[in-house]
Amino acid sequence: MANPTHRHTRTRRDTRRANWKGQMPNISSCPECKELKMPHRACPSCGSYNGRKVLEIIEKEA
Repeated sequence: MANPTHRHTRTRRDTRRANWKGQMPNISSCPECKELKMPHRACPSCGSYNGRKVLEIIEKEA
């Protein structure tokens, strides 16, 4: 297996590593309750998806 014969500079090394950054998730608002939710998923607060109710949300009693 070939080994590098010359050392890479710090700039070249750091430019290669510069693209490792986190991304914020895409967040949209629910059309039913206006809470924030992930797209293409049922709303965790009201349980609706695509204009219909798909989850039964049970509220915890205090």
